[in-house]
Amino acid sequence: MDALSALELSRLQFGMTAMYHFLFVPLTLGLSIIVAIMESVYVMTNQIIWKQMTKFWGILFGINFAMGVCTGVPLEFQFGTNWSYYAHYVGDVFGSLLAIEGLMAFFLEATFIGLFFFGWDRMSKVAHLIVTWMVAIGSNLSALWILIANGWMQNPVGSAFNPDTLRMELTSFYDVFLNPVSQSKFVHTVSAGYVTGSIFVLSISALYLLKDKHKEFAKRSMVVAASFGLASALSVVVLGDESGYTTTEHQKMKIAAVEAVWETEPAPAGLVLFGLPDQKTETTAYEIKVPWLLGLIATRSLDGVVPGIKELKAESEETIRKGMVAYGALQELKKDRNNQKAREIFEANQKALGHGLLLKKYTPNVVDATEDQIKKAAQDTVPNVPLLFWAFRVMVGLGFFFIAFFGYAFYLASRRRLEKKPWFLKLCVVSLPLPWVSIESGWFVAEYGRQPWTVDGVLPTFLSGSTLPYSSVLTTLIAFVLFYSVLAVVDVLLMIKYVKLGPVAALSKGE
Repeated sequence: MDALSALELSRLQFGMTAMYHFLFVPLTLGLSIIVAIMESVYVMTNQIIWKQMTKFWGILFGINFAMGVCTGVPLEFQFGTNWSYYAHYVGDVFGSLLAIEGLMAFFLEATFIGLFFFGWDRMSKVAHLIVTWMVAIGSNLSALWILIANGWMQNPVGSAFNPDTLRMELTSFYDVFLNPVSQSKFVHTVSAGYVTGSIFVLSISALYLLKDKHKEFAKRSMVVAASFGLASALSVVVLGDESGYTTTEHQKMKIAAVEAVWETEPAPAGLVLFGLPDQKTETTAYEIKVPWLLGLIATRSLDGVVPGIKELKAESEETIRKGMVAYGALQELKKDRNNQKAREIFEANQKALGHGLLLKKYTPNVVDATEDQIKKAAQDTVPNVPLLFWAFRVMVGLGFFFIAFFGYAFYLASRRRLEKKPWFLKLCVVSLPLPWVSIESGWFVAEYGRQPWTVDGVLPTFLSGSTLPYSSVLTTLIAFVLFYSVLAVVDVLLMIKYVKLGPVAALSKGE
């Protein structure tokens, strides 16, 4: 019981730190580009107000960047502490991607951010603008390599299990880098970050207009945020569709769970707009469905089939049986590496090895698993359908809201009527937390929808953890909660302080 509890606590700890860290990442991505755009206008026009805008939003970016670093570093340490078997099993692939992120992206970003803050009076305007864009590029490169690593966990291409070393090894860096899941996740996630930064700028600026303060500053900031936000919101939906398509290709169970597709329907499948999924009965009550829409979105065809959960479970049972064969051959190879027959059997079934490992939850003797144990292992491949169903709809619903929101903001900005619509300014302020709700819902779908796998189809989550005592994991979990709570308070207080000071007062020493 303690071992299982320690594992669940490790999952809770990693999930908490990851989702907390991602409170800062999207705002960093969005503000980095917005600040670079504002400084570009300053360099072209030489109007001092654009320099004030760059500096002010740059201060808020810097606070957020520092918090992102503080919350991101512990995540990487957890791979070696709480998830040591995962680090051992796939470290050749996953570790190399994290190393590249640090060397190519984080160092670039961290170096130039110092020049951004302290180089105003030591560099020419053009040189400082280049520095600002390098900070923005570094932020996006950092996201790229992290999402390539995450995309590999969703779709482990460019790698293979070596029966001699008993580890996953890199076979093609090219395939890992161009993994379609990684690329679609990157553009979708980055666009969501741009939306977050845009709403942040809109919300703070709207607050200034409501209080009749810093009006010219606020109106110009809102013009940039409305324009950039509208393009970003449209991109999120378009690129989200691409992300869904790649998920349909590579993670069929996730799509079936997200859409509560229990039975395989004749093509093209309908899309459920509303319903109450029941995982016990494998039915959806009060279903409101749009005919054909899911098939068109998921397969981009009229004849593409979206398999149902029941059919996918049956396929998992067959894959588990092949995995049992692969596991048995692997045990023979561990005894004798020169056993050519065992090697041939393993190579013919090695893609199913991960499914065979699912049985270790129910029996130490995988090759002799019973039919009941095989069925239980296959059932484990189905994630929590109701949670995924609603989390996905929260994300998508907010995505379409953002398009309408930014579309109207852009219309008002182009007509110079922003300050004449106080109800919309109030909407901007109260909409501040919505991007984070949408983003955290999306990450919940992506990560929880992958269960029971740490690396999809390769390594089950319950095998990935370290053999840590329950008390140690509980202690560190409490410590992280306390530490991150303090960081949250500090972050909010710093943000409030500089928002209250406003652009002129906050930057008076620098002018």
